[in-house]
Amino acid sequence: MILGIDVGGTHTDSVLMQNGKILRKSKVMTDKSDLLKSVTLATHAVAQPEDIKQLRRIVLSTTMTTNAVAQHQLDPVGLIVMSGPGVAHRDLPLSDRAAFVKGYMNHRGLEAESVDEDEIVELKTRFAEQGVKHFGVIGKFSTRSPAHEQTVRALLDDQASHVTLGHQLSGELSFPRRISTAYLNEAVWRLHSTMADQLQTYLQQLGVDVPLYILKADGGTIDVEQSRHYPVQTILSGPAATIMGVLPYAPTDRDSLSIDVGGTTTDIALFADGAPLLEPKGVQIEEHKTLIRGLLTHSIAIGGDSHVQVIDGKLVIGPERKGSAMAFDGPVPTPTDAMIVLGLADIGDKAKATAAIDSIAAQLGQSTPQAAQAIMDLACETIAAKVRSMIAEVNSKPVYTIHEMLEGKVLAPTDAIVVGGPAPYMAKQVGELLKMTPVVPGDSDVINASGAAMARTTVELTLMADTEERQMSIAEEGVQADIPRNFTLADLIAVGREKLEQIARVAGAPEEDIEIEVADSQSFNVIRDGSTTGKNFRVRLQIKPGLTKHAIQ
Repeated sequence: MILGIDVGGTHTDSVLMQNGKILRKSKVMTDKSDLLKSVTLATHAVAQPEDIKQLRRIVLSTTMTTNAVAQHQLDPVGLIVMSGPGVAHRDLPLSDRAAFVKGYMNHRGLEAESVDEDEIVELKTRFAEQGVKHFGVIGKFSTRSPAHEQTVRALLDDQASHVTLGHQLSGELSFPRRISTAYLNEAVWRLHSTMADQLQTYLQQLGVDVPLYILKADGGTIDVEQSRHYPVQTILSGPAATIMGVLPYAPTDRDSLSIDVGGTTTDIALFADGAPLLEPKGVQIEEHKTLIRGLLTHSIAIGGDSHVQVIDGKLVIGPERKGSAMAFDGPVPTPTDAMIVLGLADIGDKAKATAAIDSIAAQLGQSTPQAAQAIMDLACETIAAKVRSMIAEVNSKPVYTIHEMLEGKVLAPTDAIVVGGPAPYMAKQVGELLKMTPVVPGDSDVINASGAAMARTTVELTLMADTEERQMSIAEEGVQADIPRNFTLADLIAVGREKLEQIARVAGAPEEDIEIEVADSQSFNVIRDGSTTGKNFRVRLQIKPGLTKHAIQ
């Protein structure tokens, strides 16, 4: 059995699954002040003591880190940046919060300027006076050689609660994104570590020894203990959970999309022949462009509980959510109230919903049914317009899926898979507006929890080799090793496969899910004085997002 839990801002959803089927499902109110309570209640709502003894894995998706970033509830971070020449500090993200110091590796990983240790010691004193205990250390070409970052960390260790090194986060070269990613990783580290402590207590209280995973932005899982090192990877895990839940319903012979209508927001994702699209450069959250591998989603601030009001004679929905629908004793009219009035949804107190829409109707000079329909029309058209703009944006540039870049691909979705609480009431109208076939999967109200439950562990690794310098590096691991001059691309891939298997096991991947693929490989000649003096190789390997074989066993 598998237990999937999605901790949302309003509800914590849970599912107990076996052989890919949901045995039981539940929604409980999220206690934002007590994650342990919410997760425990959600567990016992679907799992009896005899079920808990049969669990093979528990997977959790959570909006905790995402909300911390969105609400600016972040710890102060001592950012130490080694930018070297060629880039203006003002053009780099977070430049007003960073300390720029000496130390520079060139693009081949060779030292061009050494670290000034006295400068770092002086910085330590300044940060200590400010009470800063979390640090991000980022060098421009640290993926080619992490030596400078490691030197600075060693000088900080006696003062730091935790240090993030830029090279650990991704093998990609984007220096500005690496700065933002390292900053966010440290800014949410304490919050996430506290959550991990609570989840370990939760396991102890359950009295079981089973793997506990956190869902990442790329739709893959990571063992909760391993997630302590890279909490930034769990940002946007909520939308990723939706995509993994929708994955079994996405047709593999044509394009489709998913629309997850929540209480506050609606998340949209695209599928190319059944494969979810990927953010090729990394996800963005608020103003922060990161190197975090993630599934491509767009959000719009409209949902079933969005505040409906009339402003200057015009109907407006959202972006705020003031609480539940008035049909459930909430404070203001919502689209959910309109659905109840129209007879689309047989939930809540219809008299209270009618009173809510009466107030809107009076301001618009319409009947109550007319006002309710106007609310539905505006909500559905707003969502449809966002879908159209997202498709147009995606089709204006190369399309990347979790498998590959699709050269010349133009997405033309024919199916709209609508999920979330309001899905059964909105799917038909949204489908008509988009000229797509609407699909509402069974148990769509807990699709995030089932998506989390079924997701498999994902990892990736970037390796580089320079046969002229006889050096190989594994970027994310900070590993460098000597190689012979006759070292080949095939040799590099073999090393990468072996290392990635080890990393996958540590991250919690069961053996049957360790399916490694070469996502990218490049080879370049090193030319000096008109002659080839060596080769440079670059390889990226991955275990791509997908459904764990546990989900169907």
